[in-house]
Amino acid sequence: MIHRLEVQPDDKVLEVGFGPGVGIEILAAAVSTGYVAGADYSKEMVEQARARNAKASETGLVQLEYGSVEKLPFADDKFDKALAIDSMQVWPDAMAGLHSMRRVIKVGGKIALGFTPHSGQSSTGLTEMLTTAGFTEAHLVETEGFLCAGDQIIS
Repeated sequence: MIHRLEVQPDDKVLEVGFGPGVGIEILAAAVSTGYVAGADYSKEMVEQARARNAKASETGLVQLEYGSVEKLPFADDKFDKALAIDSMQVWPDAMAGLHSMRRVIKVGGKIALGFTPHSGQSSTGLTEMLTTAGFTEAHLVETEGFLCAGDQIIS
């Protein structure tokens, strides 16, 4: 999933629902001059991810916040790329979450939403939800056991 974003060394990347921080760790290794941030609604996961990514956080390469996707604690148009893996199905309001993600992603940025077969997330209506939230060129792709909804933002 992370590789689908084609992260570049200078990208600013957001992960929503980062869990224990494994994806954050992979992203931090890919961005040498960029920045990786994340928001998760579980205080326990934020603590685990901060411990896993302590060195990268100390250098300012990684910023991990407690917060909901509906009210992401980041500035508008901050990120080049964003992703959420197996978390959208538990968002209290998926449309509000997608609108919030759209707000923080720069024009021309990319979003990738990934769902394992066991996540419970339906692909029905997902493309339409992305379009309604302000994303364009939304498409679904099956890859490596994930259903991916990707997007190139042009607005």
